[in-house]
Amino acid sequence: MNAPVDVSLFARAAKPITSYRKYWAHRFGPAPFLPMSRKEMDALGWDSCDIILVTGDAYVDHPSFGMAVVGRVLEAQGFRVGLISQPDWQSAEPFKALGKPNLFWGVTAGNMDSMINRYTADRKVRSDDAYTPDDIGGKRPDRAAIVYSQRCREAYKDVPIILGGIEGSLRRIAHYDYWSEKVRHSIVLDSKCDLLLYGNAERAIVEIAHRLAAREPVENITDVRGTAFVRRSTPEGWFEIDSTSVDTPGRVEEHVSPYMTIADQAKAKGGSCSKDDSLPLALAGEGGGEGTPAPEQALQFVPNPRIKLNRDRTVIRLPSFEAVKSDPVLYAHANRVLHLETNPGNARALVQAHGDRDVWLTPPPIPLTTAEMDHVFGLPYARAPHPVYGGAKIPAWEMIRFSVNIMRGCFGGCTFCSITEHEGRIIQSRSEESVLREVEEIRDKVEGFTGVISDLGGPTANMYRIGCRTPEIEAACRKPSCVFPGICQNLRTDHGPLVQIYRKARALKGIKKILIGSGVRYDLAVQSPEYVKELVQHHVGGYLKIAPEHTEQGPLSKMMKPGIGNYDKFKAMFEKYSAEAGKEQYLIPYFIAAHPGTSDEDMMNLALWLKRNGFRADQVQTFYPSPMATATAMYHSGRNTLRKVTRSSETVDIVRGERRRRLHKAFLRYHDPNNWPLLRDALKAMGRADLIGNGRHHLIPTFQPATDGSYASPRRKNSTSSAPVKGRMLTQHTGLPPRVTGAAKPARKAK
Repeated sequence: MNAPVDVSLFARAAKPITSYRKYWAHRFGPAPFLPMSRKEMDALGWDSCDIILVTGDAYVDHPSFGMAVVGRVLEAQGFRVGLISQPDWQSAEPFKALGKPNLFWGVTAGNMDSMINRYTADRKVRSDDAYTPDDIGGKRPDRAAIVYSQRCREAYKDVPIILGGIEGSLRRIAHYDYWSEKVRHSIVLDSKCDLLLYGNAERAIVEIAHRLAAREPVENITDVRGTAFVRRSTPEGWFEIDSTSVDTPGRVEEHVSPYMTIADQAKAKGGSCSKDDSLPLALAGEGGGEGTPAPEQALQFVPNPRIKLNRDRTVIRLPSFEAVKSDPVLYAHANRVLHLETNPGNARALVQAHGDRDVWLTPPPIPLTTAEMDHVFGLPYARAPHPVYGGAKIPAWEMIRFSVNIMRGCFGGCTFCSITEHEGRIIQSRSEESVLREVEEIRDKVEGFTGVISDLGGPTANMYRIGCRTPEIEAACRKPSCVFPGICQNLRTDHGPLVQIYRKARALKGIKKILIGSGVRYDLAVQSPEYVKELVQHHVGGYLKIAPEHTEQGPLSKMMKPGIGNYDKFKAMFEKYSAEAGKEQYLIPYFIAAHPGTSDEDMMNLALWLKRNGFRADQVQTFYPSPMATATAMYHSGRNTLRKVTRSSETVDIVRGERRRRLHKAFLRYHDPNNWPLLRDALKAMGRADLIGNGRHHLIPTFQPATDGSYASPRRKNSTSSAPVKGRMLTQHTGLPPRVTGAAKPARKAK
């Protein structure tokens, strides 16, 4: 078994978050809950708060809720931390409830982006909010991070505002906004915050808090990694590169055959992350500035090995806000360069002009070490909602109250997902001891525990302690994904530590069952048959979530997802091990409609695959262009940003307009009679009227039953065509909305 690699190469450049001298107020000790009222402050003996956090979520004191983590981390540094949850934003008065903070405001929209939280992919207002007591919608404003920051400034105008959370993180530069269909400013300008913290912010927020406590002016704090702020000009001593001379040293390879095995893919297309492929990028002639580059010469990378730059004093100037707002090609280029500068081992600072002001982004934060992760998750969380909510149900809390987060980050690089942009692609894992201790704490302290742990996971179920074979190669790599188009030859795929933690957790006294609720990266899982067997035979509660997302090469290549052949291989293993254990179990696959690069024919072929394999999805996900995602840049620009972006570079089929988006969604729900009229018209227009008929080989029938506009999947006794799935599955920390799908055919019981 390979020894797990920690992030020691990065950590050597960072001060441990546990090494600071504690602030004087540590003498008060930890609070049962962070106070939300003056009465609670009085009970703790506080005359004021050093830091006040404002969040758009209900306050649940649990390490799956970002504001609770930030609050407890700052409390452990000795600061008195208060919290204002879901305030009435119509005036500044509710923001004065805890008095004036001594050091700064910490502002976030919450665990989800406030726009995605409030609106569906069709821009319709949601009636619910899983992060609000009793699931009530409308308890936070649109663009909550901006509104809350404005009200904090109105309440106490001289107190610094530190903005964080996923809403700020994904809007740190000029970004396409799906809801207004235009490019908006960096949120640093719109919110008028003093500092924006992006990504996992523990390391940055601890340093900033201590520096502000030492009376350092906030405008002088411009050297903390993972931050963004406004400057008027470039300071002396910095070397500026125009981004139009920067591009990737290499390329994203052609999408391989979807029916090749992972081993074949790695052999044929594995690509190298070696240092030689990742030399620092250099200035190449005259930059393109903020104007429109000439065709063909625009956005080209011309390596110049004679120029060696100091990465720590180099800043890449992106096209200005005004340029990217008026030119989708420049927007695509800027987005691409930003994604190339996300590895904390080699990323450089970025700057983007907005009028006469510059928005600066320092390089990404250094990942937490295992010891630091253990510290963060081992803080004295109450593991419950604040008592102020009484008996109200908070769905997001109910979903994760018996789950354990064992890691952060994702190296999958899926272009539609926000995990990598926010948490990074370097996996940060907790120690085995820390995870087992939390399982025991749930068993002993959490009310209502019945012996079943609902999840041991994170952004994905099976990336725990997986990473590059050496920290040196990892720090030099610029590949956007470690598993696309095949698994990188430098990626360790050993699932041994994860198998071991599963076995030890379920062996604990009082633990009846350990379920895995996080989505499994199945192309990675098939590299370890031992893991798949362990998972299927001991940790599946009837259903297992996986995400093929599509079956066709066009959309899969734009998603950076593996071919459906890998799904077939995993499905065979799943059914084999289920049968050996005598269990009837289901695969629950996710599919996306209307993703960039998806043609009508692609959706038709997916529908045929679904019918052929007996899938009937109850609910489906339509592509949602979240800010800063690579797929969103494709959606806005019509260019493939996985390759070099030029005026004549590859274009992408974009699914726009309500009718076409409805059509793609209808193909996923081919079994719903309400969709048949739309599908009949589309199939005829596509020249595929042969798929309309009443036989088994037809996609939809010729007849149209009488209906009241509603549809429920059939529930036939002993049917193996589908398995209904009720309820909602929350995607934590990603800014993505919940998704639910139907299930596959069950694995047969062994006779």
